[in-house]
Amino acid sequence: MTNTTLTPRLIEAVEALAGNLLASAPFAAFDQAYARFEADPQASGLMRSLNQAQANLRVRQGNGGLSQADISHFRTLQAEAQANRLIMDYIEAQNNVVTSLRETNQEISQWLGVDFAALARRPSSCCG
Repeated sequence: MTNTTLTPRLIEAVEALAGNLLASAPFAAFDQAYARFEADPQASGLMRSLNQAQANLRVRQGNGGLSQADISHFRTLQAEAQANRLIMDYIEAQNNVVTSLRETNQEISQWLGVDFAALARRPSSCCG
């Protein structure tokens, strides 16, 4: 791996890109949706319960102890989450940010002629 020094001009460009991304409409909408979601104990608690139930499903499926009651409990929580407007707004805003970042990556990649996001990934620490 080569050690490259970032020039002040490159650092300035990266900081400007980050600032523009954070100030963009998708990020602003995400920040607002996240704040509303976090401020509502019912919505945030429901998501924690759903995430915990999903983790429990994975563990029980892995050890062969998955029951129909576990699946039913998860599906009930999932339906409640899908019916919660704050949760759905948060998820939609999150998806919009991801879409915006993918589009930005594609544009930068076209300018550079390489996959920009792949360059930013950390190398695998797996030995092989």
